[in-house]
Amino acid sequence: MLIVFSGLPGTGKTTLARALAASLGAVYLRIDSIEQALRNSQATGTDIGSSGYAVANAIALDNLNSGRRVVVDCVNPVQESRAAWSTTAASAGSRLLNVQIVCSDKTQHRQRVESRVVDVPGLVPPTWQSVDQHDYEPWQPSPFTVDTAQLSPQAALALIVEQLAGCSE
Repeated sequence: MLIVFSGLPGTGKTTLARALAASLGAVYLRIDSIEQALRNSQATGTDIGSSGYAVANAIALDNLNSGRRVVVDCVNPVQESRAAWSTTAASAGSRLLNVQIVCSDKTQHRQRVESRVVDVPGLVPPTWQSVDQHDYEPWQPSPFTVDTAQLSPQAALALIVEQLAGCSE
């Protein structure tokens, strides 16, 4: 199964995706880490574009084809990237669960972005202004969505695990 966490920076995607991957023993792919590695390698110059997503899809497909569960942590802001995950899951004959993470409390969201501790060496964290103005296309149809302004990380994870159990039946 391919489980893709999507949402703006500071919503809690990384916290939840890491926790889910650990609890499932799944492969964890983080777009921030892949994109920073591409920047560091200078293989793509300064504009990496969608290269990080292409690399992550290839790694996800290899792991899905090996029978592993894969959890992806990404912003996934446009239909093109969302369709690519769907194609990857279909190519492996795997189920896909899209999990959109939001933080409906703008004050709380801003505080999270501004107090964020970067754990990817070299990664420049986004500013609140860049997050607030980030292009993020509406989903059609809406995926399973968790609002981290309303739930503790533990409660949010429990809700995701419950949704996952329903998808596995």
